[in-house]
Amino acid sequence: MTDSQIRMFGAEWCRDCRRTKAQLDELGVAYDYIDLEAEPAAADVAKQISGRTQIPVVVYPDSTHHVEPSNADVATKLKELSLI
Repeated sequence: MTDSQIRMFGAEWCRDCRRTKAQLDELGVAYDYIDLEAEPAAADVAKQISGRTQIPVVVYPDSTHHVEPSNADVATKLKELSLI
């Protein structure tokens, strides 16, 4: 992963995680997916970033993040960062 890449913390059982993952895939945006089922310790990292336990947590290259973002939230941020 590079610093210019998006990180997404999520799990397959999470509907919002699957939706956000699909959106990033459809837009062709590179991201590093951290599966909290495969890497349970990463849940602590996600909580440290967001201060919450909800997922997905999407961390952007400018160090901002979203928790449980809507597709519109993600698209707006990606446009702001000139990633789409």
